[in-house]
Amino acid sequence: MNLYSVKQLLYQEGQSQSVHIKGWVRTKRGNKFVNFLALNDGSCIKNIQIVADTDKFSEELMNRINTGACIAVQGSLVSSQGKGQSVEIHAKDIVILGEADAEAYPLQKKKHTLEFLREIAHLRPRTNTFGAVLRIRHTLAFAIHEYFNNKGFFYLHTPLITGSDAEGAGQMFRVTTLDPKNPPLTPEGNVDYSKDFFGKATNLTVSGQLEGELGAMGLGLVYTFGPTFRAENSNTSRHLAEFWMIEPEMAFYDINDNMDLAEDFIKYLVSQALLKCSDDLQFLSETYDPELINRLKNVVETSFARVSYTEAVEILLQSQPYRKGKFEYPVSWGTDLQSEHERYLVEKHFQKPVIVNNYPKDIKAFYMRQNEDGKTVAAMDVLFPQIGEIIGGSQREERYDKLLTRIKEMNIPEHELWWYLETRQYGTCPHAGFGLGFERLVLFVTGMGNIRDVIPFPRTPQNADF
Repeated sequence: MNLYSVKQLLYQEGQSQSVHIKGWVRTKRGNKFVNFLALNDGSCIKNIQIVADTDKFSEELMNRINTGACIAVQGSLVSSQGKGQSVEIHAKDIVILGEADAEAYPLQKKKHTLEFLREIAHLRPRTNTFGAVLRIRHTLAFAIHEYFNNKGFFYLHTPLITGSDAEGAGQMFRVTTLDPKNPPLTPEGNVDYSKDFFGKATNLTVSGQLEGELGAMGLGLVYTFGPTFRAENSNTSRHLAEFWMIEPEMAFYDINDNMDLAEDFIKYLVSQALLKCSDDLQFLSETYDPELINRLKNVVETSFARVSYTEAVEILLQSQPYRKGKFEYPVSWGTDLQSEHERYLVEKHFQKPVIVNNYPKDIKAFYMRQNEDGKTVAAMDVLFPQIGEIIGGSQREERYDKLLTRIKEMNIPEHELWWYLETRQYGTCPHAGFGLGFERLVLFVTGMGNIRDVIPFPRTPQNADF
């Protein structure tokens, strides 16, 4: 007999047929005549009801089936007489695959805080909330590959272990095989990484961008999608030490092409979530965020505002929050925009997503193309409601002399980026790209309030459990 999923059966017609299903018991209720089991297998947010007559199943068996137990059921799929479901299964045979201690099982039928569920991350995929979040996460991940494949991009696997710091921030996790208690030392007393596995100091990557650019110089259109790491000692609701990044790199694109692609890309992803995850989004909207679905539709249906950094600063300086001293961080030309500034632009001034471009050179990375004014670079940030920056990107500096000068100005070791510089000597061309933080996207689409609740097993300071 074929094994069905709950999702498959809920869309069947209610005619009598023999079915076989396996899953976990969410709830159990009944009387001396019949037991009702709500069964879920993770295929969708809805449960299917199992009707078990007491004259068919022993009291001893039913007493062993509690919330959390895993069971296999064979029976007849019939139209349901109760409210809330179109079909149900009248059980003919039930096998317990795994029992659950009724008193010790932590996911009883009551409301649990998200903080508590983080402490039992090994069980939280069984809850409605995290089942919904993880299904949406899957849909978005699949849509990313689908979008780029349809656009003629090639999926490039960039290294997780690297000897360079793409962002120049220095907040990286060291990768080494040296003895931490007795590492080899140089004559100057420093750790001698020439004796390490790779013969040099290496780290976990913060970005696949630089290698992505190399791929674009031969393949034209490429994208990376993989884990990245940042050793930033931050416990905010927006930061993780391990997170996933999507980074397309496009030969022959300028900053305007880059902005066009970013807007089209993110609209596609949100539209796919709306199309394929309606039940999960409806649950999250009803449970956490009543405006969630309207906010998602607004992203898909509205053209993003585009404004220069200089114009954005002027808007902020003229705003009521600035005049009344309500911004926590100062606003002035040359300083980076903070989340409160970004959210004001999106949620109050424009009331839709905003792309800010042409940022001051001194607050951006070395690889961004310098504009003719000598003060700004062809950078862009896509800002979203509730999130702030969700995409950051730029046209890359393709001119060898200007890139080399910038590397020296920022005291980046030239010898570590010789291969990057060489691409500017051998057939250079204008090119651009951006990075989308996957968890920030999932955070926006699900309406969750903390980034730790949109990744299965979050890695944060002092936390590497599970």
